[in-house]
Amino acid sequence: MNSPLYELNRKIIKGQSKGEVLWQPRIDAWLSDRRFSNTPLPGKYEGCNAQELYEKLGCSDRLYQYFNICLEHSYDSSVQVERIPLKDGRTDRDVKTILHTPVGDLTEIQRGNNSNYGMMPEKWLVNTVEDLRVLCYVEEATSYSFNYDTYQKSLRQVGHLGLPVMFLPRTNIQKMLIELCGVENTYYLLADYPEEVEHYFEVLSKSQEGFVKAVAESPVEWINYGDNLHCRILPDYLFEKYILPEYEKRGDTLHKAGKFLFSHWDGDVKGYLKYAKTCFLDGIEAVTPVPQGDVTLEEVKAAFGDEIYLIDGLPAVLFDDAFPKEMLEEATKRTLELFAGRLILGISDELSSTGDLARVELVNEIVREHNAKIAG
Repeated sequence: MNSPLYELNRKIIKGQSKGEVLWQPRIDAWLSDRRFSNTPLPGKYEGCNAQELYEKLGCSDRLYQYFNICLEHSYDSSVQVERIPLKDGRTDRDVKTILHTPVGDLTEIQRGNNSNYGMMPEKWLVNTVEDLRVLCYVEEATSYSFNYDTYQKSLRQVGHLGLPVMFLPRTNIQKMLIELCGVENTYYLLADYPEEVEHYFEVLSKSQEGFVKAVAESPVEWINYGDNLHCRILPDYLFEKYILPEYEKRGDTLHKAGKFLFSHWDGDVKGYLKYAKTCFLDGIEAVTPVPQGDVTLEEVKAAFGDEIYLIDGLPAVLFDDAFPKEMLEEATKRTLELFAGRLILGISDELSSTGDLARVELVNEIVREHNAKIAG
């Protein structure tokens, strides 16, 4: 792939950029909210789809939506999936999903939002310890594969915007907290049935060996763990007990395959910084400095040193008019000063629906000036 953005993305994660920085803002949620509300895009961007928007901005895209579909999972014939649209007048996207298995059924109800395309659980898939036992059966009946045809198609379509990247399914307790049970029910299950919960973690880990192997053998060079970690939801001692062993296990396989590994820490993270150099990662995505998060850039640099890459780093709130653009300029220049050479600059976490696209352009100009000075 002969593209400046692709090549720079690759050089950075290989440690070969000589201080050049890639500006890779994630603006897909901002764009999706405008589509949902039929709000036209501003000025010259009117009518653009996601790919065209990044092309006109002249910046890189972190291409999850194009390459994550390459990792496919399927159940064996003993697990049947039934999806039932709910026609009770709330939204036209509401759905009940039932997993039928020989050892019992699991049922989830998802409701659409009225302000965007997001979905929220009305009924979690796992609510009881009996549900957890059924889920163990489902995990054991799951297999993974990598679709090379889909990869090549996506590479031809959008590879000029950046290096192919994927995020992997969440690790054990994070999967329960975010996808399966919710926060309250996860901790009740863990308190009341610790052996059963930890047995599920073992079954899940064994199942996830399938996608780790598939990704290790794939051409994708940098891999994200989409864990969405927040130390006020998952305290550091539980991170150390449950997440770190999985990161070590995944890291052993994927590092041997030459992959660059990073994880998504998008909440308060001060309690996790002490693990940055010992959690088998090459970079950490979405760490959010003040005034939005609970850490300063200097604290992050002290924890990362010259070993760990920062992926993103600019608080999303600085792209809103509520904050003067001078704060964004200062934050951008300070981030470049501290992390250039170990930095793929982006928005922590994404441009919000109230964000200003002109501020994305502003950062683009600062990065171009920075890179021009390096190029001489």
